[in-house]
Amino acid sequence: MNCPNCNKEVPYGRKMCPKCFHTVEPIPVPPGGKIRFGGYEWYVLDKRDGKALILTEKVIEKRGYHDQKTEVTWEMCNLRKYLNGDFYESFSASDRARIIEETNKNNDNPWYGTSGGNSTTDRIFLLSIDEVVRYFGDSGLLKTKNMNPGCDWCKDEFFFFLGDQYNFARLAVDDTGRVAFWWLRSPGANARYAAFIYGDEADDMDHGDIDVSGGGSSGGDSSDDDNGDGKEWDGHMHFDGSGLTNKMGVRPALWLRTE
Repeated sequence: MNCPNCNKEVPYGRKMCPKCFHTVEPIPVPPGGKIRFGGYEWYVLDKRDGKALILTEKVIEKRGYHDQKTEVTWEMCNLRKYLNGDFYESFSASDRARIIEETNKNNDNPWYGTSGGNSTTDRIFLLSIDEVVRYFGDSGLLKTKNMNPGCDWCKDEFFFFLGDQYNFARLAVDDTGRVAFWWLRSPGANARYAAFIYGDEADDMDHGDIDVSGGGSSGGDSSDDDNGDGKEWDGHMHFDGSGLTNKMGVRPALWLRTE
């Protein structure tokens, strides 16, 4: 099979082109379907009580989770401030009237126990790890973990990411059609990291994994690394401080009044 975007040959069984990082088949649409709202296409993830939970089909832009390399929760991060400020205000008055203010519980990291902080009242937000599993498919690995006995470079007996049969459904592309990383609001392995979904890694995997350990919230500055090798150490594993966050995409979610 050749990639419909770059025409390069795609290895058998791959759903993403390893050359240009475009998908070679359509990403599955959730059972709720799609709607158009506020100039964007959205997936409908849930419906209840005259409202719908919607998530942008694509990564709409790329931003850091926070503007400083420091401990931070969803409640205090700059990305939340932006989504509930400038991004919310970018909608028309009639569209804003349909966006429901919702209280979100911010659970602790399910594998590392990092505090998710206080519940927040949001008009626009990011999905959590638990919500991604709930709405895109639950293989049970969030509870059982990907075991990795005999690890010689970290103290954990499990891999730091959740990869399963729902990886492809969790992928998202940007406006160019390239598969992109996208942020979750859940904390990572420590309070300086936030969880995310893998995108365009240059390897032999299609990705869509949930990185439960997370990416650096400030993005790319490795000048204060703990061990001097360009990576940070928190007792579990090495975290790449080389700029991964600069790739991170934003997929806003919101509850929309439907009645």
